[in-house]
Amino acid sequence: MINSFLDKVICGDSLSILKQLPSNSIDIGVTSPPYNKRENKKGWLVNRVVYKGVTDNLSEDEYQQKQIDILNELYRVIKEGGSFFYNHKIRWERGKMLHPMDWLRKTKWIIRQEIIWDRKIAANIRGWRFWQVEERIYWLYKPKDNNIIGEELKSKHALLTSIWRFSPESKNPHPAPFPLSLPVRAIYSILDEQKDKIVIDPFCGSGTTLVASKILGHHYIGIDITKEYVQYAIKRLQNYEKEIPVAKEEISKHIVKKTFKERKKNKEFVGRYRKTKEN
Repeated sequence: MINSFLDKVICGDSLSILKQLPSNSIDIGVTSPPYNKRENKKGWLVNRVVYKGVTDNLSEDEYQQKQIDILNELYRVIKEGGSFFYNHKIRWERGKMLHPMDWLRKTKWIIRQEIIWDRKIAANIRGWRFWQVEERIYWLYKPKDNNIIGEELKSKHALLTSIWRFSPESKNPHPAPFPLSLPVRAIYSILDEQKDKIVIDPFCGSGTTLVASKILGHHYIGIDITKEYVQYAIKRLQNYEKEIPVAKEEISKHIVKKTFKERKKNKEFVGRYRKTKEN
């Protein structure tokens, strides 16, 4: 049944489409949903974020419940031992902080790590707070055999740390695209050199996650409610070769000359204080 959805960009409501997918059929996912910015937030550097064909103006309670419902449906379709990377940000409404953890803790997922995405640019340069240049990426994990810790990352991936520094993608018709390097890093770090796995993005927008999946040799399932973005994503996938250099640049960063285990075996420095004869 999952085969009928593979390598397609589907125009429709994310939750409705997800409910059609079989359980435990997807290996990994990456997404960034609309942030419910009420279509009235703008800064001196960035204009209002308005999505075509859909509103981003829900009550906060309704928005958070919708995110919980979608994330729980993703939990169902992701395989045991699978991962999902969820990009969001801290927001404020009339001085009140709205944190993604407020609803993530209400889902079925294990929150394996909170990663900081340093975007290198602030959307708003007013002085109400220190300029917000970061967003968050949550590595969500579906346990296998009751193991909530999961498998260890290879050193070449783990050394990239929990702070990811990418500038936002430019020259993109979508109002809030993340750069290609972001999903390439997420997918490659988990799947490594494996091929022909299935990657999903339920808010695929301009198709960045889908392009990353195709370049890395995987199948993809993209969902977006806006026809214009779906058409753009399809066209972008047809010309994915043009974006291979960007992906290769990211992959080149995943390298380690000598592993922790090798350094320890050779009694080399491993980053831990060790007594010497002089001590």
